[in-house]
Amino acid sequence: MSAIWTILMLASLAVLIFSSPQTALKAMLDGSSNAVSLAIKLVASYAFWMGLFSLLEKLKITDFLAKILKKPIKFLFPGENEQTEKFITMNVSANLLGLGNASTPMGINAIKNMYNGKTSDNISTFIVLSATSLQILPTTVISMRVGAGSTSPMSIFVPSLIATIISTVLGVVICKIIGFLRNKKHKCNVLDNTYARKANKTV
Repeated sequence: MSAIWTILMLASLAVLIFSSPQTALKAMLDGSSNAVSLAIKLVASYAFWMGLFSLLEKLKITDFLAKILKKPIKFLFPGENEQTEKFITMNVSANLLGLGNASTPMGINAIKNMYNGKTSDNISTFIVLSATSLQILPTTVISMRVGAGSTSPMSIFVPSLIATIISTVLGVVICKIIGFLRNKKHKCNVLDNTYARKANKTV
């Protein structure tokens, strides 16, 4: 991903230098200044939301979310141990609150626990679930809109909720269908190999 962004940046800069060299330096300086300014504004916003998430943990509200999410997590990720389910629950809880950066460490720990030397259906489903990121409150995007000077930063709440619900449901359903078909094919191959071995022994 870093390589892709680097190529895009260099290509854009090259085009700008050849098409309008007098504005290239100004664009780079303005872009750097705006990036630093936005980052400073986001630091304050992230500090607030991370503090809120920490407070929710201490008030055991995250435990309440864990109880609500326990059955769906067990259904979506069958066969995982309690520690892995906890990491998944924390990841989903952070994503629900729009705290993508806060959810990343829990997501990494969940995948480490699920990984047993090869990719599994559970890992694929979890990656899709994290990528689609169902959000009740898109705090990161709202913070960016506040930092950019939006007059109505909360106006994306309903569209964001609808979009993330649709993307999450479709992503998980497609993952489960693909996993079911792959497992079915694997079982058929195992049965065919078993019958073939028995036939060879009989001959």
